[in-house]
Amino acid sequence: MPRSVNSVASRARRKRVLKLAKGNFGARKNVWTVAKNTVEKGLGYAYRDRKQKKRFFRRLWIQRINAGVRQYGLTYSKFIPKLHASGIVLNRKVLADLAMNQPHAFKAIVEKLK
Repeated sequence: MPRSVNSVASRARRKRVLKLAKGNFGARKNVWTVAKNTVEKGLGYAYRDRKQKKRFFRRLWIQRINAGVRQYGLTYSKFIPKLHASGIVLNRKVLADLAMNQPHAFKAIVEKLK
């Protein structure tokens, strides 16, 4: 019996990878083995960095809140427990936005905690 190869699926798989490799330089965009390695590596980085993005934004928000509360003689590490104890439910993203864009509103929150 002759050997059966599903060339339709193989070609589709290769086309999908080469489409993802579009925009790369040199052999990375059109040589199957090189493009496959590039795309696999890129997808791995994309997965990792979707997680890292959340960490980096949280760090940025904490830095902005810390800079905002230091103007009023507090530190971030003292501010957050006081915030929880007072029952004010605002997340770090909102607090950082207030500290940057609405300093009067942020000052009112800090004064309430003092």
